[in-house]
Amino acid sequence: MTHTSTEDAGAGGSTGGVRMLRVLHDDPRVAGLLAGLLEEYTERYGAEGAANELARYPVSEFVAPHGRIVLAESDGEIVAGGAIRPYKKDRASMADTAEFKRIWTSGRHRRRGLGRRVMAALEEAARDLGYTRVLLFTGPSQPEAVALYEGIGYRWVDPAGFDDLPYPSAIPFAHEL
Repeated sequence: MTHTSTEDAGAGGSTGGVRMLRVLHDDPRVAGLLAGLLEEYTERYGAEGAANELARYPVSEFVAPHGRIVLAESDGEIVAGGAIRPYKKDRASMADTAEFKRIWTSGRHRRRGLGRRVMAALEEAARDLGYTRVLLFTGPSQPEAVALYEGIGYRWVDPAGFDDLPYPSAIPFAHEL
């Protein structure tokens, strides 16, 4: 049996016909996020690149009590979302640092502020999980993501400072919560 925990995220709750939800990794609605990501990544990075990215971080990376998934739902459809996981699998080495992954907004729902709402909900959930710092990585084929992160105060981090970049062209960002 699938056990899920859903609650309205405090950052926005339900406004503009979009409900922000915090869910566990095994919530069936996560499938909407993953399907949207697969389509988006396939368009930007090709089928092999999309498959590699989704396999690199399976949904089990975002399990409670240190992980969570945020979804934006409109009329029963998942239209945006993102996920939190400990930055290091050995959480003790960087216990205060979360990594945000799987940040996505449906192409049909862009330019409505959903990316900002997802980020605010992820930040609130990360604080609730005890994190004080966030790292995230985006790709060079996602200029909208770079603009979003810069626009909400995330700062670029020199990739040379990471010995574990998810891929060579990854663009790292950091933010204090």
